[in-house]
Amino acid sequence: MVVRVVQRIVVRAELSGMSARVFGYAVLYLLAVVVGRLTVLDDAGDPVIWPAAGMAAAWLVMRRDSPWRWADIVLLAVLTVAGLTVTGVAVPAALVHAGAAVAAGLTFTALTARLAPDLWAGAGGGRPLSTLADLWGILLAAVLAATAMSCIDAIGDQIFQGEASLTTFATRVVRDTASVLTFGVAVRHAADVRRGSWASPSRAAGLECAAIFVVSAGAYYYTFVINHGLPIGFALLPLTVWAAVRMPMTLAIGHSLLFSCVAAGCTLTGAGPYAEIADPRTRVLVIELYLVVLAVAGLALALSRNERNALIDRLRDSEQEALDKAGMMTTVVNSMTEGLAILDPAGRLVLRNPAAGRLLGSVNTVAGGVALGSDYGFFHPDGRPLADADLPYARALAGEEVEPMDVLVRNAAVPEGRIVRFNVARIAVRADGPQHVVVVFHDVTADRRHRDELMSFAGVVAHDLLNPLTTIEGWSEVLEHELAGYQPAERVARIQRAAARMRTFLNGLLAYTAARDGKLMPTTVNLALLVGDIVNSRYEQAENTGTPPPYFEVGRLEAVEADPVLTRQLLENLVDFALGPTPPGVTPYVSISCQPARNGMLRVDILDNGIGLPETVRKEIFTNFHSGRADGGHGLELAICKRIVERHGGTIEALPNPYGSGSRMSFTLPAGRSLYALSLDSHRSDGRMPAR
Repeated sequence: MVVRVVQRIVVRAELSGMSARVFGYAVLYLLAVVVGRLTVLDDAGDPVIWPAAGMAAAWLVMRRDSPWRWADIVLLAVLTVAGLTVTGVAVPAALVHAGAAVAAGLTFTALTARLAPDLWAGAGGGRPLSTLADLWGILLAAVLAATAMSCIDAIGDQIFQGEASLTTFATRVVRDTASVLTFGVAVRHAADVRRGSWASPSRAAGLECAAIFVVSAGAYYYTFVINHGLPIGFALLPLTVWAAVRMPMTLAIGHSLLFSCVAAGCTLTGAGPYAEIADPRTRVLVIELYLVVLAVAGLALALSRNERNALIDRLRDSEQEALDKAGMMTTVVNSMTEGLAILDPAGRLVLRNPAAGRLLGSVNTVAGGVALGSDYGFFHPDGRPLADADLPYARALAGEEVEPMDVLVRNAAVPEGRIVRFNVARIAVRADGPQHVVVVFHDVTADRRHRDELMSFAGVVAHDLLNPLTTIEGWSEVLEHELAGYQPAERVARIQRAAARMRTFLNGLLAYTAARDGKLMPTTVNLALLVGDIVNSRYEQAENTGTPPPYFEVGRLEAVEADPVLTRQLLENLVDFALGPTPPGVTPYVSISCQPARNGMLRVDILDNGIGLPETVRKEIFTNFHSGRADGGHGLELAICKRIVERHGGTIEALPNPYGSGSRMSFTLPAGRSLYALSLDSHRSDGRMPAR
């Protein structure tokens, strides 16, 4: 009879185009129904083991996304009725249980689709059971599915037998839950292993696995056969723990399945501690609870071990990757020709590469822990000592935005001196931790020497060209006088304008050379008087040329300690720059003021209402031959300003006017410290200088 049913299943499977895997599940399900019916206790009336529940769960979940899933459900119902009727169950009762099996399968499928969407379903058979979250999802789905099946079976009992026992209901729920956790998980895991590759355990692990099976067999034999009168069945749980913790997942599932069947089979034959329970329904309920505990404990521990091992492997891989990257970075840093150093908030070296030691004249090491200070022999490029507080990294740690800075390094290891350019940047090692400073520096001695030689040559050439230029200007004046009133006089005027432009350019070269190489003669400079003189000269220039006079607003100006000639040159150039092009119909406006700055410096601000500067050129305008505006000039005015300010230990920057259109030039010079400077407080200029 069973053979004929299987043959019919084969024919239907071929006709419907179902895969061999579906056919395999169908055959296994039918066998599970038949075998489960062989485990019925005469007094209880229900099977002790019902593997069909686990088979149905695994089958329907696998076919959840198939367009033939409804055919699978019909086939499941047909096989259930066939298997039950073959084993002696009445057709009405078989139909009720078939409906219960279908309801349980659909419930389990729907719940797993929500709790574990890609588990056992999807492309390639879906994802295998691999995490504790998967286990808890399957357990919850199995309990609810078993409850649905038991409810329908209880209704059938009430209809056909006239009663429905609560103990029987609970037993069925626990039994079907255990079936899903043992048979369903085992079948699915076997399919996953078949698709994948079996990793054979090592020799030592294989011996331990064999020992676990041998010890377990002996313990179960003693408990269920030799001394089954003692209620010590749950004392065998440590064996499941041992197997789950030490054996591979496949063997752990096999261990749980094997000894669950042994415990149930012994109880079924009247052997073992649970067979001593007088009430058959209670006896079945207790053994089912034992099977559930065995399955849950084994799976939970095995999955926890796998998750732990996977986490350890990921950590080990991450550690190795980090070590490889660290080794690569160390190799790269050590092979750099530029110096690299990292300093902590206290200014101590955390890391430096060998190039840093070579450039700074210290030991060639990547160790740290010492401060990077003036004991290395740091000076301004012109030879003036550089205080620790003015070092680029110290300013960066103080919160300043530091531009690349050239520093002269001269110590016992570098007696001839070396110009090193410092580039600094603040970094945070941790998001909430203190900031460190990264310093990258490289040798610019040759570049600066080459540049200085070019500028010195330009200065010499400019000086040598002034004499023939003066001759050209003199003879052009004579020629203009003699040709007065004739047409060629206009051409002579062109010669004179070209000579004037040449003189302006040569004077700029000479001024830059003087600003760079001339010896500083610092003294107390009264900025109020100096600015007043420059402002008056601009008023006179406007009167002589017949142009509208500019509007000056001069605030309180304090004295500075600087070279008076270079300071005048600085202010002349910046005022001329401020009087540059303005929007049509706008009278030029210049505001000059000062305020104290850090480290004993005085900051002077010159604001204008001109056309302003694009952000892209606010740094380039201080380089040679870059005026930043299309109003003429030789492009050295602001480069001269930068050189003068830096020689006095200050800084200069171009910013937008915070009060409107135009620009703001800000520079710092040492504040006046002499008694004369202090006495100027009562004579400071404080007010406006309007156009006259």
